[in-house]
Amino acid sequence: MSIAITEAVTTLAEAERQFELSRTEDEAFFLEWQTQLPELSETERSALEELRRRYLYQRSQGQLLEGTVTLLLASPLLAIAGFYDPPFRVRAEASVQLTLEDGEEVLQGRIDVLVLLNQFWVVVLESKKTALSVWTALPQTLAYLMANPQPEQPSFGMVTNGDEILFVKLVQQEQGLYGLSRVYAPFTSGEELRNALQILKQIGRAIGEG
Repeated sequence: MSIAITEAVTTLAEAERQFELSRTEDEAFFLEWQTQLPELSETERSALEELRRRYLYQRSQGQLLEGTVTLLLASPLLAIAGFYDPPFRVRAEASVQLTLEDGEEVLQGRIDVLVLLNQFWVVVLESKKTALSVWTALPQTLAYLMANPQPEQPSFGMVTNGDEILFVKLVQQEQGLYGLSRVYAPFTSGEELRNALQILKQIGRAIGEG
């Protein structure tokens, strides 16, 4: 029996129970968002300023659809971070499939961008519904990260509705653990967007060297 991930995993408690996951707040678990963040070049800073100017201009007219958030924020941010260049490979609207432990239920879903060796997933919420914060997509994001066909490797996720950006790290070995970054708010300040880019570059480096 196939069930949509968005229907089967609707709360954090369900995600943790179905996939036997626990959240860790050990700072050493998810260092990629906290330490030794790379410096940004003037070119990258200028590109971010232009990205943010365009986003704020369009956002000032009201809430944005998912496709618009992808076009204005997620996609250009990934481009500046280098995820569209070698050695990275991108597949858009990738489908995922998970068989639960009982072997009977198969969860199916789609995500917006899948980057490099199935280790980095980008989930974009439809801002027209934001009332929806990034936290509402966390259960589904954990389900997508569990679909990593290389479970010996850590998985990373970025969840955004345009106004907020959240980073996730998941490790499946032995005990399933996940950690979260703080929420960044590029709508609030340019510094928040610069920090998000630094973390993306750091994650890209970790994946590329893995």
